[in-house]
Amino acid sequence: MPWNPHTYNQFKDIRYQPFFDLAGLISPENLKNCVDVGCGTGEQTAILSGKFESAKFLGIDSSEEMLRESIRFEKTNLHFKLTTIEEFVQSVSKWDLIFSNAALQWCDNHAELFPKLMAKLNSGGQFAVQMPFQRENILNNILLETVSEKPFIDLLEGFIQNSPILRIDDYAKLLFDNGLKDLSISLKVYPIVARSETDLYDFISGSALIPYMERLDDEGQKLLAAAFMRRIQAYFGSFPSIYPFKRILLYGVCE
Repeated sequence: MPWNPHTYNQFKDIRYQPFFDLAGLISPENLKNCVDVGCGTGEQTAILSGKFESAKFLGIDSSEEMLRESIRFEKTNLHFKLTTIEEFVQSVSKWDLIFSNAALQWCDNHAELFPKLMAKLNSGGQFAVQMPFQRENILNNILLETVSEKPFIDLLEGFIQNSPILRIDDYAKLLFDNGLKDLSISLKVYPIVARSETDLYDFISGSALIPYMERLDDEGQKLLAAAFMRRIQAYFGSFPSIYPFKRILLYGVCE
C-alpha cells in the first residue's frame, strides 16, 4: 500500500495548522538556500516559497506517489527531488533553512539523525522541525496494542513499527549540544473533534497505519481495519468525541 496523497489530504486543515505554526517561527533574514525534508505533495513547500520569495527552495521526498503531485508547484525558486532522508544527510549540501513537517517520525535513531541534519546548516541557518508525538498519541498506542496481539502479530510476521520519537528533554539537549541557539521547543495539542470511530480511523489510515496494511493481503487488511475500529470505539465510548493530537515543534538557529 503506497502513500496515497488523496487519503492523506482528507484532513488537510488538521495537518496544516502545525505547519503554519512552525513556519511562523522562521525568520526571513539571510534566507537564501532552503530545503523541505519529507515534502510530500509539495504543497506546503510551495507555501513556504511564496512566503519567502527571495529564497530558493528544494523539496525532497522518497515517495514517487507524493512527488507526482509536486510538479504543478514547481517555479523559478522551487524545485523537487526524489531522494531519501538518509541519502540527503550524506550529501555535501549546506542550507540556510532545514525545514521538516511531519516527516522525521518515519526515520530511525534520532540521536544520530538530528546531529547529521544540523551539521548541514550554514552559520546562521535555521532548523525547523515538527513531528507527531507518537508515544503520547492514543491512536498510535491503540494501533500498537492491536498489531502486537494475535492474529496480527502472526500475520505481520512480528513486524512492529516502533516510534523513534524521543523525549522533549532529549530534543532540547540535541539542539543545544549541536550549537543551536534561540531555541523554541514546544509540545502542542491540536484537538480533533470526531463524529465517529471512522473519522479517527480515516485520520490515521493515511499515515501510521500504512506500514502494517502494506504487509497484509486483502483479508488481513479488512481484519485489521475492523479490529482497530472496534478498539477505537471502545476507548472513546461515545461520539462526537475529542482526540487531543499532540505534536512537537522544534526550532533553533545555528551559531
